[in-house]
Amino acid sequence: MPTALSKFKYILLVVLIALVQSCGTNPVEMSKEEIVKALSAGNTYKEMLSFAAQAGVNPEKFVLKEGRAPIFELLEEVAYGHKPSLKYLEKKVAADTSLLRTVAESLVNGESIEKAMLGLEPVYPVYQNLKIHYNRLLNEKKSDSAALVSESLNAYRWIRRQSQNAPRIVLVNVRGAYLTGMDSTGREILTMKTIVGKNDTPTPTIDTYATSIVTHPYWNVPKSIAIKEILPKVLANSSYLSKNKIEIIDGKGQVIDPDEVNWEELSKDHFPYRFRQETGEDNSLGLLKVEIKNPLAIYLHDTNARYLFNTANRFRSHGCVRVQQPTELANFMAGEKLLTSDFLTEPDRLTRPPKWNKLKQRIPVFLLYLGADCNEKGDILYFDDVYKKGAASA
Repeated sequence: MPTALSKFKYILLVVLIALVQSCGTNPVEMSKEEIVKALSAGNTYKEMLSFAAQAGVNPEKFVLKEGRAPIFELLEEVAYGHKPSLKYLEKKVAADTSLLRTVAESLVNGESIEKAMLGLEPVYPVYQNLKIHYNRLLNEKKSDSAALVSESLNAYRWIRRQSQNAPRIVLVNVRGAYLTGMDSTGREILTMKTIVGKNDTPTPTIDTYATSIVTHPYWNVPKSIAIKEILPKVLANSSYLSKNKIEIIDGKGQVIDPDEVNWEELSKDHFPYRFRQETGEDNSLGLLKVEIKNPLAIYLHDTNARYLFNTANRFRSHGCVRVQQPTELANFMAGEKLLTSDFLTEPDRLTRPPKWNKLKQRIPVFLLYLGADCNEKGDILYFDDVYKKGAASA
């Protein structure tokens, strides 16, 4: 006859075995490989791919390999997208792996695909509206339009990746020649027209951040413009520099007298100077410049030709982005009233020294080439391929 003690030991052993077994199936305690194996079986992964496809993700990039599904790669794509076509990328931000792990664990626990994976996607209103239009276009067999929207969906997922913890976001859609300022949830705070690069001097696509707001900026003329455009005008008219308030700067950073320069000896192969336009409302940069970190000499700025914002063709610059409402943009980026509303209307014929206002927080800035987007009402908008790039890389 078993004693009471032996019965107790037996019950305790059964409980311990049950606990060990339960720990083995608890997704929190499972290894990454065990989670991948669990989600690769049955129809779970097929349902995950179906959900991702409705968000514009290409399922062919995530096929099973030797029975193993790229679970975490797919989750990362749905949450953060892949790098769009960019001329310059300051830094790729790592995905929040804890978020991906939490979603994977919830799927192992049997939570529905829709509920678990919906939490991965950006909460931006524009993203949600684009997703609705994307699936409508698929149902209507409009594959070309759907492809444009798919690229934009990925772009916003990428923006979400790169903007983690940022209080504000600035997006310039070069293809549409406009700028949008959003808060951290993607809610549109301001929007304005822009003037961007001409066909022969296109504005490059850039993923970076703003560093400072400069009032009364100098215009340090890029070398290409100095040689191709300004130098021939100086040679044709000796008073061109004084009329346009342009200084000549030598290699030591010193302003030199134009009369001391042997202009006939200068050429594209021999030009040891640079041109700098003095500050003031006649300056090509206007009265304000937003410096963004990049090696391409691209920035956002005011203009002394503000009437151009009322024209149909806003592809007129040498590559930089002229903004319609520079004061509003500066205050948005700073997160405070840095400038008053009458800053641009004050008489400013006098040359004033530039003033740098360093931003207290890093504000992501994206210059992208989006063929489709949504306005604040949720309407779908399409934009001409002005630079003739064709389909963007996926």
